[in-house]
Amino acid sequence: MLTIAGRQFHSRLVLGTGRYADFATMAACHEASGTEMVTLALRRVDLNAPRGSNIMDFIDRERVALLPNTAGCFTVDDAVTTARLARELLETPWIKLEVIGDEKTLFPDPEGTLEAARILVREGFVVLPYCTDDPVMCHRLADLGCAAVMPLAAPIGSGLGIRNPVNLMLVREAVSVPMIVDAGVGTASDVALAMELGADAVLLNTAVAGAKDPVMMARAMRAGVEAGRWAYEAGRIPRKLYATASSPVDGLMVR
Repeated sequence: MLTIAGRQFHSRLVLGTGRYADFATMAACHEASGTEMVTLALRRVDLNAPRGSNIMDFIDRERVALLPNTAGCFTVDDAVTTARLARELLETPWIKLEVIGDEKTLFPDPEGTLEAARILVREGFVVLPYCTDDPVMCHRLADLGCAAVMPLAAPIGSGLGIRNPVNLMLVREAVSVPMIVDAGVGTASDVALAMELGADAVLLNTAVAGAKDPVMMARAMRAGVEAGRWAYEAGRIPRKLYATASSPVDGLMVR
């Protein structure tokens, strides 16, 4: 069971709401993935849209928790303002904090993220910050009172998979709050690896929305999360340079 800020989730897979062909496909992917939390950019919410064409009509908030995000914000002021608007319009204190530092890579701004997190935590938000896979940065965010840390696996939407597995292992050791690997995974094996490295959950969007068969990929991601978590909890065998016989040779009859 995944617990964030006192709320429990059976699913350890968080999905996005962008880049789908249509809202119906998005909803079908959410259902197939088993997700219990989806992230949503405030700019995608049109509260005046007619029923059936509003994205909120396709998110079951009785079953799925809404995690608004500050995507597209490049300054602390923009991120904080967006978070405040999201809390008012969507009636939730939960926020995925993004303060982007580079337009080309979409890597987060470490200083801006820390400053915005400090403000939002003080204002009572449940802050889940998108950040680099730096254990020092993640430790500082956790110390500020963030409910989780969300280190990237690779650039957003790149599909490159886990670029720095050792960094993620160090982040896992550095923080006691949940670690949610965010951005850059491309397929189910990437998700399984993230979980095997100790991630509490994985957040993804493009890997499903951009797949040839998004619904089938959503199912694959669900299986990858479950398999990776089971493997992490089971504990893998040590790596060895030489072979070890799987069948003992002691006591064998010899002619």
